[in-house]
Amino acid sequence: MIPTLLIISLVCFAVIKLQPGSFFDQYRDDPRVTKAQIDAYNHRYALDQPNVVQYLIWLKNILFHGDLGYSFANDRPVTSMIGERLGWTVFLSVLTLLVSWLLAVPLGIYTALGQAAFSNPRKTLGDRVAIGANYLMNFFGYISMAIPDFLVALLLVGWLLAHHKTNVGGLFSPEFIDAPWSWAKVKDLLSHLWVPMIAIGLEGVAGLMRQMRASMLDVINQDYVRTARAKGLAPRTVLWRHAVRNAVNPLISLAGLSLPSLISGTIVASIVLNLPTIGPFLYDSLINKDQFVSMALLMFSALLLLLGNLLADLALASVDPRVRFE
Repeated sequence: MIPTLLIISLVCFAVIKLQPGSFFDQYRDDPRVTKAQIDAYNHRYALDQPNVVQYLIWLKNILFHGDLGYSFANDRPVTSMIGERLGWTVFLSVLTLLVSWLLAVPLGIYTALGQAAFSNPRKTLGDRVAIGANYLMNFFGYISMAIPDFLVALLLVGWLLAHHKTNVGGLFSPEFIDAPWSWAKVKDLLSHLWVPMIAIGLEGVAGLMRQMRASMLDVINQDYVRTARAKGLAPRTVLWRHAVRNAVNPLISLAGLSLPSLISGTIVASIVLNLPTIGPFLYDSLINKDQFVSMALLMFSALLLLLGNLLADLALASVDPRVRFE
């Protein structure tokens, strides 16, 4: 992971420096800012040094001082600015991920059983209901994956405005934004929370459901599942202990890969809904050429990806003895 992060840091720095100009170029035509002031800022942040020297200074400050640099726009430490947004970002992402799993896994199992019921020559009423649900859920999955999250956010905002609800953006009403925590503030948060959860989590539910459905269809035809049925085990035991336990393994790997979405995912939807997350912060830093903020967030996203892979491997080894054996 360490050499991988070093290579990623070099790539991130090179990509950021490929942008023409810098943050301070916008002040060159401002009569209130002198050339000496701009030169002083460039010298302060080592922007007047060659790119190689800039990269080495930035890397040294991170490795030996834990210093991610300062924001050009606010003249504040990048660490504190990320910390202000990290709490809500993690809260929304983890909550959306948990709700997506709680919905997608049962739906994926049910649609897989509905697909398997096609091959039953003597279909019961339950089989026919499962087949109908399979068609409906597949249609839902296609539609959900085809509609971008920001369009879902816009449709929800438009629907709420049509019903004369004005406070549709953010996580709180204006009177609760800076207010201390109370039961009224919690209720206000819950009244706003369902909008970003639907907008952000709808595509995730559809993707996880289809992944679980495909994995279940592969597992229920395996020899060990047929053997469990032949031994006379209860259908519920065969389903949960033998089929689902093995079918859920690919989803564990996907859960680890979803960690970078804490930074770069749902940027446009977060802007539409005015959410206090890191995604819009990354977008603004890229637009404004706020170099240290952009590189810190890109590196943080890469670190989460590597940690997610590690945690997914450890979780997979804990639930699947075959992985530990290999």
